[in-house]
Amino acid sequence: MLIGTACTLLTAAGLGISVLVARRRRYAAALRLAAISLLPVGLAMTGVVRFVVNMTFNPVAWAGFGVLGLAVVLFLSGRLAEGKGRGRDAAPASAGSAAPAGLPRGRRTSGRKAVGGATGGGAAGTGDDFSDIEAILKKHGI
Repeated sequence: MLIGTACTLLTAAGLGISVLVARRRRYAAALRLAAISLLPVGLAMTGVVRFVVNMTFNPVAWAGFGVLGLAVVLFLSGRLAEGKGRGRDAAPASAGSAAPAGLPRGRRTSGRKAVGGATGGGAAGTGDDFSDIEAILKKHGI
């Protein structure tokens, strides 16, 4: 009974404030405030408020929250441990290759050296790169 009275008073106060806001011709804000003001009565009528109040003073409910929290921590730590295990297995496989596997042997160097022509790419490799650039420049009339 006390819960219903408190929720009704909260709703009445909120609706009164929304009427004052509507008088200032701020109708959208008044509608939002009225919607929020109706929540306490709606929650009291559905029994949600009574459930929350009864749960607040129940030590078994708090122990249940502790068990749920422990379950979440265990689940997340299991996923974290699984992720670290994958990292160890994948590291030796990728440590042997210095470049991506899709590149030919002669082109497994950094892009900066290949453009400069200082690596095994030779003049043919740099000529291909510059021919693409020249084609783009000619296309734009530069």
